[in-house]
Amino acid sequence: MATIPRQDASGYLGAQVTFATSVAGDVIVGGQNVMLWCNNTSGGALTVTLTTPELVEGVLTVQDRVVTCAVGFRAIPVPSRYNDPATGSCLLVYQTPGATFTVASVFGSGQA
Repeated sequence: MATIPRQDASGYLGAQVTFATSVAGDVIVGGQNVMLWCNNTSGGALTVTLTTPELVEGVLTVQDRVVTCAVGFRAIPVPSRYNDPATGSCLLVYQTPGATFTVASVFGSGQA
């Protein structure tokens, strides 16, 4: 398990974003204007599951969000609702983690 550090690209010049190899059980801190950037070079579509800790009426679970990432680049919004209250972060589950599926956590705002 690895925590994907958030990279700030909200300044006028943006930022050079560094991708990390995906690892089973990665976590990201979600929030306003936070995106999970995925770069899939595996040769086929893969899925990313954002674990949803939310409950309705205290007992009904909310379904996890599953996003299919075709070969290439995909940006997935990660609002704070996906952060587990116990850990303060969102658990990511990859269909096939490894060097052909790299990820980055990026914060970007239209205002600097």
